[in-house]
Amino acid sequence: MATSTQVSLGEYMSTSYRPDREYIDGELRERNVGKWEHARIQALLAVWFGKHESVWQIMASTECRVRVAATRVRFPDVTLVRPGPQPDVLTEPPLLVVEILSPDDSYSDTQERALDYLRMGVETIWIIDPRTRSARICSENNWQSVSRLEVAGTPIHIEIAELFAYLDKPVA
Repeated sequence: MATSTQVSLGEYMSTSYRPDREYIDGELRERNVGKWEHARIQALLAVWFGKHESVWQIMASTECRVRVAATRVRFPDVTLVRPGPQPDVLTEPPLLVVEILSPDDSYSDTQERALDYLRMGVETIWIIDPRTRSARICSENNWQSVSRLEVAGTPIHIEIAELFAYLDKPVA
């Protein structure tokens, strides 16, 4: 179960937490811990994006702090940005944010995170649900179930069936 603690933004920004926590209007919020399928999908996406960084002109990271508003800092499961130097805490809208649902995540918490990203200026958010083997693209506050995740106007994509096939198959 997630817990919260009140701290200043300055204290939050100068402190490392294990596991990291989000900062929402003065409150530290623990994220639900990703279990095997969550962690595996995060790793598979990091590898997928890593293989395409030079071709797609992107840089990928996992669990990087993103300051979505003056009093809010999130850390998406996977973040894509354009190439170039990046600050320790991203303040410019990433090209893509990916949230992978954990078994304990609620719809309202996920929607709140997605709205924060949209308000920041992130144009595309992918929501992946390992339990239901489904995915959604969230853009302009519109959630659309899809079989292919993509970022409009770019070559960035992944087929959901292929992603879950890697999740489901044993390594030979």
